[in-house]
Amino acid sequence: MLMSQVPASDRPRERLAQQGAEALGDRELLALLLSTGVRGKGAHELAEALLGRFGSVAAIGRATAAELSAMPGIGTAKASSLVAGFELARRGSAAAGRPRRLRATTDIAAMAEPMLRDRDRERLIVISCDAALRVIGTDRISDGGTDQTLFPLREIIVAVLRRDGRSFALAHNHPSGDPEPSAEDLAATQSAAEAAAVTGLCFLDHVIVTETAWRVVPVSR
Repeated sequence: MLMSQVPASDRPRERLAQQGAEALGDRELLALLLSTGVRGKGAHELAEALLGRFGSVAAIGRATAAELSAMPGIGTAKASSLVAGFELARRGSAAAGRPRRLRATTDIAAMAEPMLRDRDRERLIVISCDAALRVIGTDRISDGGTDQTLFPLREIIVAVLRRDGRSFALAHNHPSGDPEPSAEDLAATQSAAEAAAVTGLCFLDHVIVTETAWRVVPVSR
């Protein structure tokens, strides 16, 4: 059934206007993000196909634009809309829980968790602060594999200096669920601390985040 054949009172857009987004199911919300269907298949049917292919809304939110656009009827434009919608949701969630100043390592973890949660690949972010440890911005530095990430020192330092930062913290996720740092994590953290000292920056901490825990990566000062 095409959306034009659905009674107006049952259409997602009209229901959202009358009852609020909370009244809509996952399929209806996805259909609104997709906006339109394709020949012979409505947006709600595409939404149903997405849920069937990926298994859940969370899994769709983790999918890349390439993975989404490979679905019949989705294409580049619809995939981009989905990725943008989920990214905005993550940023809104992150902003709501972010501390304005990093007073302790727990604040670094709280700042990083919304940006690293629900991802099946490792991601490295840098949190830049001023001299008073007020957060002035966060930047994604790299995306790696399921069990490794890249630590490009130059990109880390440039990201902090570009924001006129004076101190910074690093965070990355372990999709495996094990928060313990690897040998590569230890070596990369030590290198980041040394690079910070050379450039006159203050390295705060590096935390590893999982879905249920976080750990600090130790470094020799």
